[in-house]
Amino acid sequence: MTFAKEYKQKLMSPKEAVKIIKSGDRIQYNSYNGVPPALDRALALRRDELEEVIINTSVTLFPLQTIASDPEGKHFIYNNWHASGHDRKLAQAGNYYYVPSMYYELPKILKQNEKLDVVLLQVGSIDKMGYMNHGPNVGHAQALVKAGKKVIVEVNPNMPTAYGGYDEAVHISEVDLVVEGDQQPLFSLPVLQANEVEQRIAKWVMTGIEDGACIQLGIGAMPNFIGELIAESDLQDLGAHTEMLADAYIKIYETGRLNGKNKVIDKGRIVYGFAMGSQALYDFIDKNPVCAAYPITHVNTPSMVAKNPKMIAINAAIEVDLFSQINSESSGFRQISGSGGQVDFMLGSYMSEGGKGFICLPSTFTDREGKLSSRIRPTLGSGSVVTVPRTIAHYIVTEYGIANVKGKSTWERAEEMVKIAHPRFQDELIQEANRMNIWRRSNKIN
Repeated sequence: MTFAKEYKQKLMSPKEAVKIIKSGDRIQYNSYNGVPPALDRALALRRDELEEVIINTSVTLFPLQTIASDPEGKHFIYNNWHASGHDRKLAQAGNYYYVPSMYYELPKILKQNEKLDVVLLQVGSIDKMGYMNHGPNVGHAQALVKAGKKVIVEVNPNMPTAYGGYDEAVHISEVDLVVEGDQQPLFSLPVLQANEVEQRIAKWVMTGIEDGACIQLGIGAMPNFIGELIAESDLQDLGAHTEMLADAYIKIYETGRLNGKNKVIDKGRIVYGFAMGSQALYDFIDKNPVCAAYPITHVNTPSMVAKNPKMIAINAAIEVDLFSQINSESSGFRQISGSGGQVDFMLGSYMSEGGKGFICLPSTFTDREGKLSSRIRPTLGSGSVVTVPRTIAHYIVTEYGIANVKGKSTWERAEEMVKIAHPRFQDELIQEANRMNIWRRSNKIN
């Protein structure tokens, strides 16, 4: 049988395909633009026929119709590895359960735990060899395929072709059912502009980047601004090894500063696990041999991250306490994002020769009542999650400077944290540090 015939034999409508899902099944969507919108809508229409179907995914770029149609969670139970903005809104209804993990562990977790009943993924068109590319959603896609008892793919010809190291595509022989979706463009994210505080933080981070560094940037206005600063700088021979590829890398590459010649593994290649950003970013990775999409075990495993020298990891946080415990994912008990690969890259960057891990956050925030509060706290807020423990924390950056806490005692860490706090809150933090017995008379704040 030819691959084209096998494809046609497995092809059916989304409505027909989701009939294989039954009550009590554990199913998983791929993440990012790998979430299959037509299959999700078709499954939502079956709501009243089903009970306690567990849907697991992460970082959705559109609201899931299955979960939105069932806020009480009678028919669909929502387990999530990493919340997006859409997920946070769904979580307010109560049918949302977070799955804590470090991203590099996910393929092993899927392999060791009970098999998934049905896996659903959005992929690109089939090629002459029978492969359908995962596009900018490679991360853990093939780990899902291997873990699924049944695999359904939703084909979208708008999916860019991501060249990779391995596991960047699924073969028709690995698939049970095929549907053809709405052929809509991929969901894109706006390129955000950094505010004054974010620009000041970015400029502090720039002081820690040198020629030959290998860069990992997260999403958001501040990392994008760092990309602009790097593009405008005189830095040379930079590399890229990043969990998420964002628009910031395009500008760096176009200036010639990003050539990867100093990398030890994947020399000359922009290595990433998944990409999220503008349509320009998806166009950039499409059949671009300089970009290499790898499974997350290659991208995020700390020992792999560490192989490239001068690894620079730049990520964001919500709050940090005087012990240098870092919360990057929750507002009290409310999950608003996830651990993701932050710990992976903090570990890997420190293990790298000459590497540095930066956690960035504004020193303050203004609440809904207009009250100014410090993001540097005596202890983390009630219910807040420790994403990066104090044993792993390295550099912490606010608009007031950089604190290096690695290897420092509790009183030295407290001093470092007070130094980068907003001046309005420094005296209060010192009083609390003194009360907690992590302050010495010799401590000085410049």
